[in-house]
Amino acid sequence: MIFKVYFQEDVLEVPVREKTQTVYINADSERDVREKLKDRNLNIEFVQLVSGEYLEFEQRNEDFKVLEN
Repeated sequence: MIFKVYFQEDVLEVPVREKTQTVYINADSERDVREKLKDRNLNIEFVQLVSGEYLEFEQRNEDFKVLEN
């Protein structure tokens, strides 16, 4: 499954919408996503499963790249 992760680079910084970044990751569950990203010291705001038409839409974006962690 593909998940879209919204995060801030600095775990100590208060989340600000303008600084929110996203990454896509292949994982079995939200828990698996968090486990795979825990060593990166990110402030994870939200993890969203991406599938169906929404996944197709996201894949059309030139910045779409899935992390195979």
